Amino acid sequence: MRQLRFGSVELRPMRLRDRSAWLRLRSANKKWLDPWEATLPGQANFEIPFFSLLVAYRAEWRADRMYAFVMLNEGHLVGQVTVGGISRGSQSSAYIGYWVSESHSGRGITPVGVALATDFCFDELGLNRVEINVRPENLRSIRVVEKLGFAKEGFRRQYLHINGQWRDHHLYALCKSDCPEGLLQRCRSLLENKTASVGATRS
Repeated sequence: MRQLRFGSVELRPMRLRDRSAWLRLRSANKKWLDPWEATLPGQANFEIPFFSLLVAYRAEWRADRMYAFVMLNEGHLVGQVTVGGISRGSQSSAYIGYWVSESHSGRGITPVGVALATDFCFDELGLNRVEINVRPENLRSIRVVEKLGFAKEGFRRQYLHINGQWRDHHLYALCKSDCPEGLLQRCRSLLENKTASVGATRS
């Protein structure tokens, strides 16, 4: 897999040595993330231990079912981007989910991470379509997907269990034919204005 990087933002697979930084970030941002995080019905405050989560992520990666990336800015872990729900064959699609720490929100990091993951879906996985589902109340995430050119296609009632209740979501999607040159390339001017570094490095 080629390196996924644009300016100061990088996506890479989660590693065991990420444990301390990942746990600190999750703990510090619990109140920030709780309104948007998927939960299990009837299992309040359930959390998977980091090592078990890492083992599960690696197994899903090997099986081509899900690709979980940590998101870094200037080498520091600031969030996560996950490609899941991968369907091959005639559907050829996936969804992208993401979170970023409160201290790094609004700095242009998340759009870069989502664009990198989207191009990974199209170029590396050979998929045709990427979906992002966003709660109507999550205005920050809505701004991200709309800036990147994802089209609003529908409304999913009670789509995910979040923070103790079944929550509605807006469905956004992007197809490979919408940006044959790549999402990063199409949005380069926007992304460069939001990042400290200029230019893209992809190897």
